[in-house]
Formats: sequence, structure tokens, C-alpha cells
Amino acid sequence: MGLTSKKLELLIALLALASFVGTVYLWPRLSGRNWKSVLGRVGTLLLSQVLSLMALALVANNWGGFYSSFSDLFGTDQGPTPSIVDHTKPTSDGHGGGSVSIQNTKPVALQLGGGAAGASGGTVSEVTIHGGTTNLTEDGYVYLPAAYKDPAYKNKKFPVVVVFTGYPGTPENLISRMKYPTIAAQSIYQKKMPPTVMVLLRPSVAMPRDNECQDIPGGPQAQTFFSKDLPNAMASAYNISTDGKAWGVIGDSTGGYCALSLAMREPNSFGAAASLSGYYKAAEDSTTGDLFGGSQDLRNQADLMWRVKNLPAVPVSLLVTSSKTEADYKATQAFIKAVESKPPFQISSLYLQSGGHNFNTWNQETPLALPWVASKLSVPGNANA
Repeated sequence: MGLTSKKLELLIALLALASFVGTVYLWPRLSGRNWKSVLGRVGTLLLSQVLSLMALALVANNWGGFYSSFSDLFGTDQGPTPSIVDHTKPTSDGHGGGSVSIQNTKPVALQLGGGAAGASGGTVSEVTIHGGTTNLTEDGYVYLPAAYKDPAYKNKKFPVVVVFTGYPGTPENLISRMKYPTIAAQSIYQKKMPPTVMVLLRPSVAMPRDNECQDIPGGPQAQTFFSKDLPNAMASAYNISTDGKAWGVIGDSTGGYCALSLAMREPNSFGAAASLSGYYKAAEDSTTGDLFGGSQDLRNQADLMWRVKNLPAVPVSLLVTSSKTEADYKATQAFIKAVESKPPFQISSLYLQSGGHNFNTWNQETPLALPWVASKLSVPGNANA
């Protein structure tokens, strides 16, 4: 029985119930003060507690899809190295202000075995970004590659990748747990991706509410903040391009949905997007509240499959990732099938043999997905460095 097996969930639940009944039945017989009775009481209580916690953990895991197998849970999965598959079929031939406040800056280590002594991995700065049109403010981090200070790049604009957490994640997780700056530094050093600026953010601009990167009627205008305010604010502080061909976006879970949604809805602002275990329709629950003001049209537009089937395709490159044991695997396959028949959409996929909705899975995908996004970007007017 696998970790997500309903049989295992039922078996552990029945064992927990049997242990509870057994504890009640045996308790009078274990009421003595000798060491055997004490150990018996401790043993029955401990067994009952452990089985109950295991039963609850299995229910929670199956609900959230956090771990797909025992090897995924214990981090022992040694599946084959994944690769990105390109599904693209060959085909024939408002401007607002904004600002960025920088709190502190730290160097990023390359952490490469055999890397050049003293080589720089760039810097990461804690920032606050203020949107000029939406008046929204969001905290996050900005990664600058080592080439940002290279005189050879003085007259060149840098491409930008926006990196999203899931909900209700924090931008710190993108550094401490997912190590995006280090992955970028290593990939650039190894020439797997061009020097690229990154903005690391959470997808919600009105915590604790999950806005699914939507412009909410009468509420936060998250889509406008990310697609319009963010590029203009970044350009006020950094030597970056605001052209949509130079901007990409990547995220996990809710951040993955946001990445795809923003690229598909704002193709003039984002040229490429990668979704790690993302979904394909805006969530609606107690954390989101009313996202659409009762409008079925807005709800449809937040459904990415609906967009593919009912709206004209746009020239953006999309990457979707999943594992063959993850809950969204079939939905991801269906999305690929729908998109690959609708040029000028371009779509690629990255599958792991196993993995759940967790950092262990995303940490395996990021070193491939981040360079993929960066490779799809171009800065109009830049000469070769």
C-alpha cells in the first residue's frame, strides 16, 4: 500500500480505533503500581496517540497532496534525472510611477564545487515595492547577478524574472528553502542562463487574503500591480528593461497558477511563465472571499482551460511541471493537450517520476525551470555582451 492509498488510510484509522478501545478495556487491569502496570499504561497510551496522529496525518496529506510516496516523504526518491519536453508544434511564418525602497543587501555565494576562488554570485536585497497606479505596497527581495556591476553591461538592460511563493508563503522561503538566488548564481556562472535580475515576492498583495493575482472588483488590483506597477517601480531603481519580452514569471502552487495566469492575460508584460505544481483555475474559498463580484465572465477568465478553449491564443512560452504521482498530473496533461494545439502558444513540460505538493518536489524542478524561463527572455535593443 502506498502512502496515499485509501486502504492505508482506512487501516490506520481502524488500528487507531482498536487501540483506543483496547486502552479503555485494559486500563482497569493495568491499574497496579508495579513497574509492569506502569509500562503497560504508558505503552497503551503511546500506541493509541501515535496511531491517532498517523491517521490524522494521512488524511491531511491526502487532502493537500503534500507527499505522494514514502520515498517522497523521507527524501529517498532516486528517480531518473528529469528533462523538459517541448510540446510546441512548428508553425509558419499605461504607464504609472512607482518606487523601490532598499532595506539591506547581502552577497550571494556561488557554492560551486571547483568554482573560481572569490567569484561573486551577485547580491540579494530586501526591498519594499510601491505601486504607482494601484497604490499597493509589497515586501520582497531583489536578486542582482554579478554581471550587474560589470562595466561590459553598463549600457545594457537586464531581463527580469518574477518569482512567486505559494499561498500563504513568505518571500524568505524562496531564499532559505528554495534557494533561488543561489540557483540563479550557479546557473549564470555555468552559462545555463543569461545574467538575469529576479524579484522574489508572494502572490498576495493584501495578506491574509488570497487574491489569486486577480483585479478584484472593488478590491485589490493584484493583476495590475504585477503587470504594470512592478515593472515601472523596478525601472525606477534598477537598470532593467520594461519590455514584456524581457520579463518572465515562475512560482509554485498558487504562485504557479499566478505565473500562468499573468502570462496568458498580460502577454505584453510577460513573455514566459513556469508553473511548479500550479493549478489551472482560480481558487474560491474562505481565504479568497468573493474574487469576481458575482460576475461569471470574470470567473471564466480566471479559468485557464476556459481561456485556451474560448479566447485567442497569445505568443507566450509556458512551462508546466508535475509528477506522475501528484494530484494535478491529469489536469496538467489536459492543459498541455489543449495548449499545444493553439499556436502561437508555446508549451513545455517537466515531469518527475514521483513527488508531492512540497518543497522537496519543487527543489528538484527549480534548477531546470528557472534557466528555462530566463532562456525565453530577450531584451530588445541589447547588443551581445
